[in-house]
Amino acid sequence: MGVWAALVLLSAWTLLLCPDATACGPGRGYGNRRRHNRKLTPLAYKQFIPNVAEKTLGASGKSESKINRNASRFKDLIPNYNPDIIFKDEEKSGADRLMTQRCKDKLNALAISVMNQWPGVRLRVTEGWDEDGHHSVQSLHYEGRAVDITTSDRDRSKYGMLARLAVEAGFDWVYYESKAHIHCSVKSDHSMAAKTGGCFPGNASVLMADGRRKNVSELQAGDRVQTVDSGGRLTFSRFLTFLDREPEAVKLFHAIETRDPPRRLLLTAAHLVFVADNHTLDLGRFRPAFASEVRPGQYVYTAGGGGGNGSNGNDHRGPARVTAVTVGAGVGAYAPLTQHGTLAVDGVLASCYAAVDAHDLAHWAFAPLRLCYRVSAILGSKAPPPPKAHYPHGVHWYSRLLHRLGKLLLSPGRFHPWGVAQG
Repeated sequence: MGVWAALVLLSAWTLLLCPDATACGPGRGYGNRRRHNRKLTPLAYKQFIPNVAEKTLGASGKSESKINRNASRFKDLIPNYNPDIIFKDEEKSGADRLMTQRCKDKLNALAISVMNQWPGVRLRVTEGWDEDGHHSVQSLHYEGRAVDITTSDRDRSKYGMLARLAVEAGFDWVYYESKAHIHCSVKSDHSMAAKTGGCFPGNASVLMADGRRKNVSELQAGDRVQTVDSGGRLTFSRFLTFLDREPEAVKLFHAIETRDPPRRLLLTAAHLVFVADNHTLDLGRFRPAFASEVRPGQYVYTAGGGGGNGSNGNDHRGPARVTAVTVGAGVGAYAPLTQHGTLAVDGVLASCYAAVDAHDLAHWAFAPLRLCYRVSAILGSKAPPPPKAHYPHGVHWYSRLLHRLGKLLLSPGRFHPWGVAQG
């Protein structure tokens, strides 16, 4: 508990020190403060980060299939016209500018770092998407997921630091491959959409205190949604905010299905849901598990009606045997936070939290944020609820903070093996 106590204390201090803390948001001027510079260590020649093979799960992942101009996946490649990046384009075909969205995002972030590190110097791409077969079989260059880079002045003494800047920019694998360039690659957009974060689809429904059902995408501050308390009693918990809100994101959802009663819960791989290995009425014997770990034959805890299943059993609660777990893509991802830290989605009890393997500790770590919203609700009880547009897209700043602190203080084994999206 000591590590998580440190997380909570650091988080509480952050809330106290942030301007406009009672607004439970970044506040005016957040992000404009001068950051303390930390010393960056250049990579050594032939060093790669992370220290695993490029096409393994801990790095950029396995290759999928070669993309040529006639392939259906060619439309997934996006041209990069960033004026702060020089593209060698020796083929005169524009191929070096084509890349996946994730690769483009990381490359653009690196371009800014290069200009900050060496004023007057720009990032240079010598090789991007390869359509001519110049690389080894299964090279990620064939999928637009890899780039070879230098600085515009071609000063090789800078390349070690350039590699370090690429690591800091978020490339999933960086290799000081040659004295003439640095090789960088990323995970596929498909795998990142499938394997990061913790959310429900926008059309997943919750039961409101007034008896109506509402999609999670439509939740507003002050809404009270059904959940189950620690004693196993049905109750309603106040919706506070979204820990993640991505209306247009493409995600892979695990569909957990039961037959008696019929339920179908969709959530992303790293999201926590409560399961038991045997039929039991004791909620205390249900443990949190990542959605990707749930298997047929286990039991989930059902609560209330099942939304789209046509059930009106709002008072129902108890175990239901998992009959199937399937995976499919969907658009829109939402992670609601309630005061209890749980909610019943489509009639199945789930956690509000993801990525870390312990619901109780995650709930404890989010206590300062929940308190902040509770105080804000009291102070602004006479004000109308904010419009839906008030909620920003992407991961909540507090979730990002906890993730960064967790990476410093917790062992990697506490996190979902596929990680968390960092934008």
